[in-house]
Amino acid sequence: MAFDPVTDMPNAIRALAMDSVERAKSGHPGMPMGMADAATALFRDHMKFDASQPNWPDRDRFILSAGHGSMLIYALLHLTGYADMTLEELKNFRQLGSRTAGHPEFGHAEGIETTTGPLGQGIANAVGFALAERMLNARFGDDLVDHYTYAIAGDGCLMEGISHEAISMAGHMGLGRLIVLFDDNGITIDGPTDLSVSDDQQARFAASGWHVCAVDGHDGEAVSAAIAAAKAESGRPSLIACKTRIGFGAPTKEGKSSSHGAPLGTDEIAGARATIGWPHEPYEIPGDVLDAWRAVGAKGSEEREAWEGRLAASSSRVDFERGQAGDLGEDWQNALNAHIAALKADAPKLATRAASQKALEALNPVIPETVGGSADLTGSNNTKTGALTPVTADDYSGRYIYYGVREHGMAAAMNGIALHGGLIPYGGTFMVFTDYCRPSIRLSALMEQRVIYVMTHDSIGLGEDGPTHQPVEHLAALRAMPNVTVMRPADAVETAECWALSLQNTTGPSVLALTRQGLPTLRLEEGTENLCAKGGYVLRDAVAGPRTVTIIATGSEVEIACAARDALEAEGVGTAVVSMPSIEIFTTQSTEYRASVLGEGVKIAVEAAIRQSWDALIGLDGGFVGMNGFGASAPIGDLYNHFGITADAVVAEAKARL
Repeated sequence: MAFDPVTDMPNAIRALAMDSVERAKSGHPGMPMGMADAATALFRDHMKFDASQPNWPDRDRFILSAGHGSMLIYALLHLTGYADMTLEELKNFRQLGSRTAGHPEFGHAEGIETTTGPLGQGIANAVGFALAERMLNARFGDDLVDHYTYAIAGDGCLMEGISHEAISMAGHMGLGRLIVLFDDNGITIDGPTDLSVSDDQQARFAASGWHVCAVDGHDGEAVSAAIAAAKAESGRPSLIACKTRIGFGAPTKEGKSSSHGAPLGTDEIAGARATIGWPHEPYEIPGDVLDAWRAVGAKGSEEREAWEGRLAASSSRVDFERGQAGDLGEDWQNALNAHIAALKADAPKLATRAASQKALEALNPVIPETVGGSADLTGSNNTKTGALTPVTADDYSGRYIYYGVREHGMAAAMNGIALHGGLIPYGGTFMVFTDYCRPSIRLSALMEQRVIYVMTHDSIGLGEDGPTHQPVEHLAALRAMPNVTVMRPADAVETAECWALSLQNTTGPSVLALTRQGLPTLRLEEGTENLCAKGGYVLRDAVAGPRTVTIIATGSEVEIACAARDALEAEGVGTAVVSMPSIEIFTTQSTEYRASVLGEGVKIAVEAAIRQSWDALIGLDGGFVGMNGFGASAPIGDLYNHFGITADAVVAEAKARL
């Protein structure tokens, strides 16, 4: 048979997809088979990349938001010549230790820009990628930053609520470098989409300011022309609705939900081979087909080499490379140390949310890569500093993003910004709304991304807004999530130290839990050692006698712990206070250090939250002063008294155990 690129190149994707799913006895063959033509048009005619240099900073980004169709991206990476995506990896699809996980996972293989699978996350990540591109372009110009972000999204992605936040944000920001190919196949797991949804998706995108068009998704030339037209829409993101048939070529399962999430079966695969004209054995790719695909993977090498020449000659090279490496530069630690020294000298009473803003006032001028933002709570989260101007559709040179009331979209976009490289995102909302951010925080952790969540109003201490806004279980829930570092500082000094730790944490997200209410400065010792770097430390040691009681507290309750300690010491009970800004960091310290901090004898934990997450430190017989239910609407002083989070209550807990 003569080589026909129009059919043979996409059919190679289809064959690899259905054969790999069949070999694994699980997976999703339908979507890769349906979108093979559109993906071929995108990669063959438009994607700017070099498979031999997969981390070229100015490459186009491809995001498979419909991550269940992972064999689409795995097939593309193999066919275009990514060195680590071998044929053996495709044969090990969904097997332990393979690069070809059930859903694409960032870090498992080159060319996987983000972890997708939870539907809607990819399209929201794509907004962050596209926004980062425009922001860096505003700094470094077209010579160094000039690329597109492409995403493939399915019906499921567009049903998820996060898609509304992402679509709205992208349209408002005028992200013309974002192009979404919608796999419009009308099928979900349950069956036809008309069982559950009747939205006019094209009208929905258009209403948010997108350029919209529709094409036959199996007409590669039409798809390519639509992408070219989308690239001409410099001020608007684009949706290309590709009408496709899921499981294209499968004789009895094409267009049906039965091809969505299960192997086709040997007879159906044999029939599909006959239907699409692919007589080759499993994993056999004819030389002319593979050569055509490898040429696609190599076509960007000349452009990449020219870019490298421009970078070498650029006066901005040092700044650009520092940002891409994720380095913080040389001046930030000195600036922060000077800020901390001033705090110790002045001993202000500050809410830690205000202390966070003051730390940022010191840090943002010397770390130009930081990008702040808030989900419509800028004045409450204190995330904006004087040096930061807004990022807008007319001016991407700013460093502050007004995310609007889109907590989930904000978190997912920050993941995209972090993954893109060159910027360090932080964003704020109320602590209680980490529930709205949670799926994206989890992905920050899974992908080991430096994303900083500034979560204020962290307890019943927010007062009159009441239990709907008072986080009670949230600290425990966040601490339960692997690779999330939760930090709840007790004063302005600890807040600054926690900011340092957040910026230095390059392998996972950090959550800063900050107060609404003012707190006294407790850390007045001389020196520049970051005590929070140990997670917990002895803030006040026993003086009246040998330590028999240890009170462990976080955040606003450290002040209460100190008052209780003073009362016990006055009665001759040797009592120490341990400030525990981060349980996660503390548990990584040596056994000897942890034992020296926690001491022997009675242990009492104090935190205006539920007890869960404390028993490992205080033991089942340890005392706990905190919450065991939801809060209430009242002034802060009344609330702490009502719920018994007082120095007297701590003293009583200690005495009951002596």
